[in-house]
Order: sequence, then C-alpha cells, then structure tokens
Amino acid sequence: MADPATYRPAPGSIPESPGVYRFRDAGGQVIYVGKAKNLRQRLNSYFTDFAGLHPRTQTMLTTAASVDWTVVSNEVEALQLEYSWIKEYDPRFNVKYRDDKSYPYLAVTMGEEYPRVQVLRGAKRKGTRYFGPYSHAWAIRETVDLLLRVFPVRTCSAGVFKRAAQMGRPCLLGYIDKCSAPCVGRVTAEEHRKIAEDFCSFMAGDTGRFIKRLEREMREAAEAEEFERAARLRDDIRALQRALEKQAVVLGEATDCDVIAIAEDALEAAVQVFYVRGGRIRGQRGWVVDKVDDASTGELVERFLLQMYGDAAVPREILVPVEPPDSAALAEVLSERRGGRVELRVPRRGDKKALLETVERNAKESLAQHKMRRASDLTTRSRALQEIADALGLEQAPLRIECFDVSHTQGSDVVGSMVVFEDGLARKSEYRRFAVRNPDGDAASIHEVVRRRFKRYLEERVATGDLAPALEGAEGDEERPGAGTPIDPDTGRPRKFAYPPNLVVVDGGPAQAAAAQRALDELGIDDVAVCGLAKRLEEVWLPGEDHPVILPRGSEGLYLLQRIRDEAHRFAITYHRSKRSKALKESALDGIPGLGPARRQALLRHFGSLKRLRDATEEEIRAVPGIGPATAEAIVSALRGDKA
Repeated sequence: MADPATYRPAPGSIPESPGVYRFRDAGGQVIYVGKAKNLRQRLNSYFTDFAGLHPRTQTMLTTAASVDWTVVSNEVEALQLEYSWIKEYDPRFNVKYRDDKSYPYLAVTMGEEYPRVQVLRGAKRKGTRYFGPYSHAWAIRETVDLLLRVFPVRTCSAGVFKRAAQMGRPCLLGYIDKCSAPCVGRVTAEEHRKIAEDFCSFMAGDTGRFIKRLEREMREAAEAEEFERAARLRDDIRALQRALEKQAVVLGEATDCDVIAIAEDALEAAVQVFYVRGGRIRGQRGWVVDKVDDASTGELVERFLLQMYGDAAVPREILVPVEPPDSAALAEVLSERRGGRVELRVPRRGDKKALLETVERNAKESLAQHKMRRASDLTTRSRALQEIADALGLEQAPLRIECFDVSHTQGSDVVGSMVVFEDGLARKSEYRRFAVRNPDGDAASIHEVVRRRFKRYLEERVATGDLAPALEGAEGDEERPGAGTPIDPDTGRPRKFAYPPNLVVVDGGPAQAAAAQRALDELGIDDVAVCGLAKRLEEVWLPGEDHPVILPRGSEGLYLLQRIRDEAHRFAITYHRSKRSKALKESALDGIPGLGPARRQALLRHFGSLKRLRDATEEEIRAVPGIGPATAEAIVSALRGDKA
C-alpha cells in the first residue's frame, strides 16, 4: 500500500490548464482516469486532505504509485480524451455502467443479400439495423406479426431459407402471405430489399407515409370495384394502426429524444432511458452502477452520457434530470458524434416533465428490484454476514442484527425505531417503535431506546425463569406456566423482546455508538456487539475507537449494513410522521368548550381527517354521537376561524 505523499507532484509543476490525468499502480497499469478544467486545482485536492476524501478515493490513492497528465486546449477536448482513455484502459476505479438485464432488440440484417427480421440480444453487429430496446421479446414478436401483413420480410433462419430454396417450396409464412418468399423466387433480391427498407422506415417513425399510401390504394380499389383487394388493404391499414397503438404517443410527432432518469442511494445508482422517436416510446433500457466515489447526480449523468453514446446513435434532444457540470462542452462533444446539433435539457413543465417523472419512477423501481435480487441470494447474504463479522472482530457471523434510529422535528415529537434482520432478511414482525420520553439530543435518545429494549429483554428472561431478578421491580416466576421459554403461554407467540441480537447497529457515528454501548454496560449485558454506521462516508464506528472501520465500497457487508440502517430510518420516519400528524389534528381541536378526548377521537374517526371536519356543516357534525348543537356550533366557529 503506497503513501500518496511519495508520488505527489512537486509544488508548481502541475499546469493550471484543462487536461486529463491518469493514476497508475506499481505495475504501470492505469487504475483511474479523470478530467479537469484546472489540473493543478483538481490534483492538489487529492493530496491536501487525505482524511476528508471518500473511502473509495482513499483506496485508489493508496493503490496508485504515480500520476501523469496531458494538457488539452479546452473542456471539449478533455471530455473526448477522457472517454478515449477510459475505453482504452478500462480503469478499475472508474464508474462502469452495466445493463440491469439483457434487453432484446428488433433487428433487420440489412448486410445480408436477403435481409431478415429477428430478435437479438447482446453486442450489436455490423450491417444490422436495430430498433428498441424492448422490455420483452414477446412485445417485439407481436409487433412483427402485425407488420408482416404489410411488409412481408423474411424472418426464417439461414438453414430454413436454404432448405426451402432446395425444395422449391416456401414455408408456412410464405403460404399465408406473411413472407414474400424470396427463397423460391416470388420476389427478386432487389424487391425484397425494398420491402425491408420500407419496414425499417416504418419502425424509424415514418408511419404516416405508408398509411396514407394504403388508404389511397384502398380507395382506388373500391372505385374500380376490386372489393376483395380493398378489404385486404383495409385490414393492412388496421394492422399498422394496431402496431402503432402498442407504442404510446407521449410527445409531438416531430419529437425525437432520449429521456434519462437516475435513482440512487449511497452505494448504487440505477439509470433508465426511454427512447422517443416520432413522439412515441419505441423502447427502454436500464443500467445499474456501483458508486465508486462521491460523484454528484450531475457528474453521474455526464459519465453516463459519454459511455452510452460512445457507439450508439445520438438523438437531437436528450432530457436529463439535472444539468451536468460541463453541459455546454458535453453538448458539443455529442453534437460532433451526431454530426448535428444536440440539445441537453432539464424539462421544467409540460409533457416532457411528466414523461421524465415516469422514467424516474421506473428508475426507482429498477433500483428496488436490483436490491431485492441482491438481498434474496443466500450465498450473497452469507458472505455479507461473514464480512461484517470479520470487519468487527466477531467470533461468528451475526445471524440476528437489530438497528436503532431516532427521528424528530427540531427536537419535538422524538421517536425511536428498532428493525430486525435475521440471516440477512428483514423480520418485520419483530420491528418495534418507541416514543422517546426524555429527549436530549440524538445520542441521549439512542441511549434511552437501547436501554428500554434490553431492559425489557432482561425482564422477560426473569419472567421465564432464565435469569434471577436483577432489575429493580423485577420478580422471578419459576412456577409460572411456560417459564423457561421465550414463548408467551397466554398467546402462544414469542415474547416481544425475548431474543437478543448478535449485533446492535445504530444510525450515527462515534457518539451514538458510545451511547448504545453505555446502555448495555449499565444493564450488565456483555455478549452483544455494537457499532454505528455514519451516513456521510458510510463509516462503521466501534465504541471507544478513535478511527472508523472502513469496509470496501463494493462489499456485501457494507451493502447489508446500509440496507438495515435505511430500513430503520424509514421505519422511524413513518412513525414520526404519523405521530406528528395526529398531534396536529388534536391540537386544532384543543380548547373547544365541551370537547374532550373521547369526542375528539369520535369526530376524527367519523370524518377521517381534519380537513373534512373543517369543511363539514353544523348538521353533519351534530350527526356524530355525543355532539350537541352548542358543541357543533363551537367546533365550526373554532375551525373556520382557524382556517381563516
């Protein structure tokens, strides 16, 4: 492990020009590539405050053994050179977007003598036109089946095509007029290629031309009293219209754009792209990425655009959730690749804003599904638990982990949450929540919640006869039916706090971890490990330690701890909001003559919300049992005055 100070460039030796830099390891391999408007300012930031850097960046710096750079003229050249070097060296510490699944494309092999329509996945092939990607292969096949009525392109494999040519007899699709049968010479290679080109034009968005042509031919056939041909043309038009209906119209017909959205957490990000051509959604695609540094959302967008459009066609317009840091330079790079002007926009209102929100929902769902797949894998969960045990110095993997968090609004309505994960999976029936009685800061609240949880655990052990009375007010009960078991004999269910965890995790840094440990020490519990997980750098803090435990950013152990911490935070926030909402409702009804707690509850139950109660008439309020005319009048007067 190298000391960054050993290869730090000499002061004043780094130019202040735009450029691209490379960090190399001891073997000379490039491990990170970056760009900068000011090379001196950017590179100095790596060496001046090592402790304040992101853990992944710290790992990169200690892995590297040297750094070099190349000066360029402007930011555009820096973007282009950065992309070229990332593609050439494939550095391990650079962000790499990967497909969250294998998406199918509708492909037309225009490079063959007789072009073929088929479903393809994976790397793109030269000489093939691609449309999509689509979410499902069956969606492509449905579309193709409709279009073959009008554009009877070959869909068979090379073997089937060759066998039909040898036998002089077409396949079934040739007999039902869903293939022009070039294999037996019904059409020439040139005629078949023209059909394939028309198919591609329709898929590319030039739909109106073909529908108008068929409508004209249908009218001409009807006027010539060729009613059978007119009926076939009518059915062809309906087939094209059904194919178009499968692609939702979201924007104006002349709109060609890609809509990009990102959902992220501290460790990963999911990207979703909707491809809009001719105002219709022609396909979608998703990627996931491990966040290897503390890049902002704008920087993630910039890196994604450079990677995505390295080989893919660039549309006229790209809608993004936030503007990249160097949006003007990035737009110029993309414009050069397209051979025309490209506009990067953040939609603020209208249909494009609504579509971006839809893509954002898909990105959030994609990230949630990715986490679920990752968490459901038994091997991955076992590795995560073992990594946690190794990092914290535990004798065995923590099969039961409890995480505590507190939530409040500027010190009011303070609540605590406890979530439970067993064998790496959430055990929601074991979740508990606490109304903090003596709030005095987050650390004091954590201390109270942890102490109350484990005091109840000890009390239940006393009640089951597993532990002699050790707490004030606790009494043994060896003669009680069910003594010695964590199962409550009255309900047949496990007691609420019967099982101790192997590990207690608190949301916070050293102060919160120390508070939780102090609570356990006061109760004489010495067989439960404690750690804190701080949000800023995802550091794991052990009580009494001056330095945090740094788990690798890509480790399954850190991923599991983060999931547990986020679930505790979600559970605490939910309870806090419900408690605050209830307090707000009840406070609005305080001080009304003749309205006590029971009547307040009856009113809220009857109307469902304070808003409905405020909008109700005196007659409607008097309909509530126990509410008389004078009380109803007082309620209306108080609430209408409160509303005003």
